[in-house]
Amino acid sequence: MQEQDQRSTNIGSYDGGFERATQIKFTPERIAQHRQLDDDFERAGPSKHWSLNNFDIGRPLGKGHFGKVYLARVKSKTDPFILVLKCLTKDEVITKQVQMQVRREIEVMQSLRHPNIIRLFGWFHDSTRIFLMLELAGKGELFKQLAKKGKFSERRSSQYISQVASGLNYLHSKNIIHRDIKPENLLLGMNGEIKIGDFGWSVYSPEENSQRTLAGTLSYVSPEMILGQSYGKAIDIWALGVLTFELTCGEEPFGADTTGGPRLVHQRICRCDIRFPPYLSLEAKDFIQSLLRFRPEERLPLDQVDQQPWIASHR
Repeated sequence: MQEQDQRSTNIGSYDGGFERATQIKFTPERIAQHRQLDDDFERAGPSKHWSLNNFDIGRPLGKGHFGKVYLARVKSKTDPFILVLKCLTKDEVITKQVQMQVRREIEVMQSLRHPNIIRLFGWFHDSTRIFLMLELAGKGELFKQLAKKGKFSERRSSQYISQVASGLNYLHSKNIIHRDIKPENLLLGMNGEIKIGDFGWSVYSPEENSQRTLAGTLSYVSPEMILGQSYGKAIDIWALGVLTFELTCGEEPFGADTTGGPRLVHQRICRCDIRFPPYLSLEAKDFIQSLLRFRPEERLPLDQVDQQPWIASHR
């Protein structure tokens, strides 16, 4: 019955977007760049038996940072499941110099299996494009839900935060730092569960506090990153605190006042200058403050999140 539902589900009309790849003159330099990209990506292990011919392509779901995203159904009599196809043109990847970022996203996601993390089923490429086969998050982007509601109730927020913490704890157990946790990178599954996505900024970091690259989103970055210090997994814990504030208050804790520009945002972050609205519960404030600590080692460990009163009381 489920297979029949998958076959009969309307995936919408394809608009030919995959075929409208940017046309760039193939100079000797660009040909060499394509060959280098292909060599690098082959080492990441593409799914050899897959191609665009294996799918019925449906409606577009949007455009990401580096590619177009479409609903698709696998052509199969026994397993016609629906997924998401993300298409990146090799020319755009080369032009924007994001080869390492895209390859890192593929290599990291291939190894992940967790209910609160978007699954990468496989990937393949042809002469001009790269395709990622991604799990469908049936209820869309958390950011759109938040924009529509303005803010979430503390009960709803705490349940989301518990799930994000579970996904991050799993990533950290594999020595992976996400580095860009925010509502735009969180999706909702068919049952409304959180799915962490967009691993373009993620990094494999087996040695603690060995990273120095400035990454992520201005209002979500941690003090140690702003100060140019080496950092580790605790930057994701800081981001979880910023996320908790944004979900419950409808604005970013350090980015609400933009009149002073990035410098003011950085100053407030490094001072841990959090201004809570009066309607927020004491338990929520305590929880947020336990994550937004200046010293990384003082931030609440992820495996203790579910034990906190604010989380436990809404479970």
